[in-house]
Amino acid sequence: MATVPARLCYLSTNPTTRNLNFSVLKPNVLSLRSFSLPQKHYLRLRPCKCSSTAPVSTTTYEFSDGSSEVELRLNIGGLDVRSSRDILVDTNDTSLAIRVLRPGSPITLIETNPLFDRVKSSETIWYIDDDQLVVNFKKQDPDLKWPDIMESWESLTAGSPQLLQGTSIYLVGDSTEINQKVAQELATGLGYTPLSTKELLELYTKQTVDSWLLAEGSDSVAEAESAVLESISSHARAVVATLGGQHSAAGRAGKWQHLYAGFTVWLSKTEALDEDSARLETHKNVKDGIISYTNADVVVKLQGWDPAYAKSVAQACLSALKQLIQSDKKLPGKKSLYIRLGCRGDWPNIKPPGWDPSSEGNTTLGTQ
Repeated sequence: MATVPARLCYLSTNPTTRNLNFSVLKPNVLSLRSFSLPQKHYLRLRPCKCSSTAPVSTTTYEFSDGSSEVELRLNIGGLDVRSSRDILVDTNDTSLAIRVLRPGSPITLIETNPLFDRVKSSETIWYIDDDQLVVNFKKQDPDLKWPDIMESWESLTAGSPQLLQGTSIYLVGDSTEINQKVAQELATGLGYTPLSTKELLELYTKQTVDSWLLAEGSDSVAEAESAVLESISSHARAVVATLGGQHSAAGRAGKWQHLYAGFTVWLSKTEALDEDSARLETHKNVKDGIISYTNADVVVKLQGWDPAYAKSVAQACLSALKQLIQSDKKLPGKKSLYIRLGCRGDWPNIKPPGWDPSSEGNTTLGTQ
C-alpha cells in the first residue's frame, strides 16, 4: 500500500497585517501524477496512489471547459456498467472520486484531490451516455480557465499565466541552492526568464559571493544584491532566485523595497510534522517579526530537501500563488502600479503619485 503524505494548502491569517498563503511539503516522499494538457484532450490515467485497497482502473477521459462549467467524460465501455446504480460519484468543492460498484471491492475510475479549482458540488450533474460517464461541474470562479480537471504540475503551469498576468516571482529563504533549483523549474514550466542574483553578482564582480563575503563582509553583499534587485525590478515574466542567509537583501527587512515588485515566495525548512504545527510555527514567525522573510506573499514549508524534488516544490509554489491571487484578483495590477510608481517601498498601502518616502523616514521601507 503506497503512502502519499498530505499536501496542505490554506490561507493563514495574520491578524496584524495580511493573509499568508501557506503550503506544506514532504519532498522526500511526495508522489504526484502528471499529464499533458491541451485544451480538449484524451489521455490515459495513471493508477491513483491512495490508501484504499480497491482495484484501480486504467481508463481514458475527455475534459472540456465551457466557461461557467467544466465537463468530464470517462470511457466505461467494457466495465459492465448496466445502470447508474453501478456508479458512485463522490464529490465536494475541491475533490472528486468516481467508482464502479462491484461486490467486494469497487473499481476506482478517477480520484483527485484537489481539483484544479473549487466547484459548486451541490450542482454537480452526472449521467451515462452510451459507453461514457459524463460529469458536469459548475465552477465557483467562472472567469478562471481550467486546463484540466485536476491540479497538477502541467495544469498549474498552463493555468497560472492567466492569474500572474506577467508579474515576476521572487524566491527567498535561507538556502541559495534551494532558491535556484526551484526558480529554474518554475521558469521552465511557466516560460519565464530564470534569473539568479548570485550569478548576476558573480558575473559583474568577477568573484564568488563566498570570497566577497570574506573580503568585504555581509553588509556589502546585501547592499550589492539590493542594487541588482533594483535593476531587474521592472522585468516582467521572470523568476528570480535570491541569495540565502543574512548576507542577502531578503534577509534584511529594510531591503525589501524592490522585492515587492513581484510575488515573493518564502521557501522555509521546517521540522513540523503536521499542518497544525506548521501553521503555529508560521504564526509565531509573523508575530515575532524577527525573520524578514515573513514579508513574503507566500510561504512554502519544506520537511527536508532533495534537489530531485525541486519540481514538486515548484508545484506547491504555484498552487499557493493561485490561491493567493484568487483571494484578491487585483494583486497583479497592484504590483504593476507599484512598479510604475518607482518601487518606493509603500507596499501594500500604495501612496499617491508624488509621495516622498523620505518624508516618513526609512523605517517605513520594506516593512508591512
